[in-house]
Amino acid sequence: MDWSIQEIAKMAGTTSRTLRHYDDIGLLRPSRTGHNGYRYYDGPALVQLQRILLLRELGLGLPAIADVLARETDTVKALSGHLEWLGQEQARLARQIASVRQTIDTLKGDGKYMAQDMFDGFDHTQYKDEVEERWGKDAYATSDAWWRGMSAAEKQQWKERSRKLGSDWISAATSGIAPDSAEAQELARRHVEWLRGIPGTPSAAPGGDVKGYVTGLGEMYVADPRFAANYGGESGATFVRDALRVYAEGNL
Repeated sequence: MDWSIQEIAKMAGTTSRTLRHYDDIGLLRPSRTGHNGYRYYDGPALVQLQRILLLRELGLGLPAIADVLARETDTVKALSGHLEWLGQEQARLARQIASVRQTIDTLKGDGKYMAQDMFDGFDHTQYKDEVEERWGKDAYATSDAWWRGMSAAEKQQWKERSRKLGSDWISAATSGIAPDSAEAQELARRHVEWLRGIPGTPSAAPGGDVKGYVTGLGEMYVADPRFAANYGGESGATFVRDALRVYAEGNL
């Protein structure tokens, strides 16, 4: 059984033009082309499209998606890994929804705030294992204690600073400027200062390998879709990595 390009576009929430573009660049071939020139897609093609759309949700660009599909040929294994991640996200979002609903009920009701429940799902510990593996348990424990010691206003201020930095990186990456330009290097300086403000990281520790830490983070931004999404996807993360590398080489 197969489906026409119009049927697939409607079911997947995309467009026929997008599917034709995927065909043109070799990302998603139709299973057959009718005598009328229409493209048709069978079950395996639909699975391929599902993987493409899932990877796009992570912020990956089309070249990066092509690399992932070529590298991860075991479809069941790849989808199982993605399903596990989606399950974690689902659980986190469910906790956020419950906490916000509780806050609304509190505002409508007796006004007795349950502070320990209001931030469930806003999990800053999601990278705990990676931090401990890369920089040690002391690094995580120190930064975790710093975060938990902040007031709500301080946390919000820090989050806003982080959001603004990420937004400025995305704007710079899409503007066409070079990673070694003055504008990009100013962003890199801000980024390093932002990192220095997080206790427990090598950038904050006296005598720490700041240069290696900054360049290593840049590589991680590109390699891990979760981080790349903060900078508009792989291309944006690549721009950040390259700008940080230039800054580190010249200033750290």
